[in-house]
Amino acid sequence: MDGSEGITKELARARFTDEMLADMRALIGTQLRTEACLNNEYATRLAIQRFCEGIGDDNPLWTDAQYAADGPYGTQIAPPSFIFACLGSVQVGWRGLGGFHCETKMQFNRPIRVGDKITASVTFDGFDGPIADSNFGGRRIKDYLRQEYRNQDGELVSTFICSRMRFERGEMQKRAETRKIEVPHPWKDEEIAAIEEQILAEKPRGAEPRYWEDVQVDDEIDVITKGPLGLTDFIAFIAAGAAPIPRVSAHSVALKRYRKHPKWAFRDPKTHALEPVYSVHYNDYAAQLQGAQIAYDVGIQRTCWQIHSLTNWMGDAGRLKSLTDQYRAHVYLGDVVRLGGRIDAKEVDADGDHVVRLKTWAYNQREQNVMPGTACIVLPVRANTQ
Repeated sequence: MDGSEGITKELARARFTDEMLADMRALIGTQLRTEACLNNEYATRLAIQRFCEGIGDDNPLWTDAQYAADGPYGTQIAPPSFIFACLGSVQVGWRGLGGFHCETKMQFNRPIRVGDKITASVTFDGFDGPIADSNFGGRRIKDYLRQEYRNQDGELVSTFICSRMRFERGEMQKRAETRKIEVPHPWKDEEIAAIEEQILAEKPRGAEPRYWEDVQVDDEIDVITKGPLGLTDFIAFIAAGAAPIPRVSAHSVALKRYRKHPKWAFRDPKTHALEPVYSVHYNDYAAQLQGAQIAYDVGIQRTCWQIHSLTNWMGDAGRLKSLTDQYRAHVYLGDVVRLGGRIDAKEVDADGDHVVRLKTWAYNQREQNVMPGTACIVLPVRANTQ
């Protein structure tokens, strides 16, 4: 112990107990507090700009007011992923357990326009488990948060089902050697040059409609590339207001918070500074306490990249209707991720929308699909299509 009211140089190491499980069952159906995790209440021009910079998406439909005024919405809108800049998620119970965001399901009902006020609510929908022993971290629990985002008119903008796996940190650390790989990746100069040329060649489809009639099953969408991921890429995502749970704070505000909630923090043995559990995404020591090798990405950060890929492909007149993601393996500092997908089906759905259904993927340089997923996109139709 270091004298800081229960804060140590380790992340808390709780175990599943009958009492913990009973307490969490009693919370099912509870609407959770969000105040400490809110980042943006309004979709201001600058908030949207900062968020887009933080995910590396410069689509002019989000970033250029003059361009957007001539588009299908008549005004600047935010990317569908902007809801994460309003509220990424919240913490719920499971004190002292490790956790990883493992799955995302999203439904998009309407666009977010500049000036919209976005209000989020979060409900704890329960959990599965404890599930039998796993190679990754022993026994585990999968929980479910239902997050709903509404605008100033009370209209539902988006629904986000956030699922996390909860582990006993001691068990995760015991198994860390079984997952060991070479990090950061040993890139060669010519490989980096080729990657950067691929990135610079990317561009959104923009104002040219991608018509439903012109898309065929098995067509592949354009690939976008993220990386090699640097610490600034992770910090830019956080600075965009996209993730910290709760909000990152400093000095006396942080100290008071961690004294009140000692399991939210640890003392870094190198700097002697207090750091939040969330620093696993930018602090190698914290990541190692979580059973990883070095700092790794945020789950919803990958989903933002997937949405960037999809909106680039569909064009201004397309509309992202829904998606799912599963997060597999860590995306470490130095990694490169290429995102794409394939048309799996096209149909007129129950809402009368002309949609394409995609299987999406995100491969790293080790040929691991770190985020298999699906998406449903509404595309415009030609005037003579019934």
